[in-house]
Amino acid sequence: MTPCNMRLRSASAFGLAVVLLAASLAQAQEAIQNVILIGWDGAQRNHVKEMLARNELPVLAALAKDGAMVDVDVVTGATDTKAGWTQILTGYRPKTTGVFSNRRFQPIPVGYTIFERVEKHFGPENVETRAMIGKKGHVDAGPPTRVPYETWQKQQARQKKIDQKKRGLGNIPGGRIVEEDGVEYVVTPGKPYFQTKDHMDMFVNGLKTNEKVGTMALENLEQCRDKRFLFFVHFAEPDHAGHQHGENSQEYSDAIKLDDEWTGKIIAKLKDLNLYDKTLIYVVVDHGFDEDKSGHAYAPFVFLATNDKTVSRDGAREDIAPTFLKRFGLDLSKIEPPLDGIPFDEAAPVRKAPEKKPAARPKPPRQNKKLQPAPPASAT
Repeated sequence: MTPCNMRLRSASAFGLAVVLLAASLAQAQEAIQNVILIGWDGAQRNHVKEMLARNELPVLAALAKDGAMVDVDVVTGATDTKAGWTQILTGYRPKTTGVFSNRRFQPIPVGYTIFERVEKHFGPENVETRAMIGKKGHVDAGPPTRVPYETWQKQQARQKKIDQKKRGLGNIPGGRIVEEDGVEYVVTPGKPYFQTKDHMDMFVNGLKTNEKVGTMALENLEQCRDKRFLFFVHFAEPDHAGHQHGENSQEYSDAIKLDDEWTGKIIAKLKDLNLYDKTLIYVVVDHGFDEDKSGHAYAPFVFLATNDKTVSRDGAREDIAPTFLKRFGLDLSKIEPPLDGIPFDEAAPVRKAPEKKPAARPKPPRQNKKLQPAPPASAT
């Protein structure tokens, strides 16, 4: 064989290898047509890891074995439900969405959620975007409200609420008083998903129990078996148990086990429908729980578990949305405004939450608002 022929054969072999590799990658990308985001509301990372060590969460362990389980820290925004799920479902920090906490919020701007991004990318007729949610109130699509102040007072009395100072509105998240034509009103903003719900195929919340959420998820998988889909399946029971019984309670552990059980039923359904190999599953958490307490004032330590083999590092809460948007084939560089998060398959600066809540910045001294005499004119 002449040197020329050898070079030609080598070039042909190299070209064939490149073509086969490209085809293989294309097939792998084509196979990932669906995403299911499964929310374990309020599942503290250390508590979950302790349960994994005792082999109490077999489904989560198997899912991580198929892909990865990484630490996720909350480094921006409150460790509560409104801030948490908004960040997970948009990829933005609070300054972009206006959802800072359970008490400071507004409707997420139109087009900012993962559901709307995916609908725009594939076309509304080519993808099903559905949310099945355990909670109501903090994961809600309610409209703005405007109630005369006197009516609001009567409502409070009927509901046997603790008396509030008139300007405090302590038990009305986002509430404020406005005056129009001499009449005072209590107004509250729309809930975070007030606008989002109109740009997706289904938004059902307030289901409460894992059984109701999980059953609806299984029914919707059957309905969408021949379609591309993005599902958000939100299990609320760990958060409810943590508030009622505390983080170290058996009830809290039992609720997390129930999350694991229903996650397993969803995975089993995907396998029955021959969809598991075409579906990426992400188990994610909005916030943890304060150690041995019944609240999450500072609970930034959560996790992500997935069958997505590209996930390769720890990250922050805002990294979750960019990860599966990228896997869906969206060009993240074209998203406006630019996402704050970085996909879990890309290098990123280390962002870890401090073990203890940082001390609050001291408030500046209150200025004396009394009129001050004008300074004397300077001599010329």
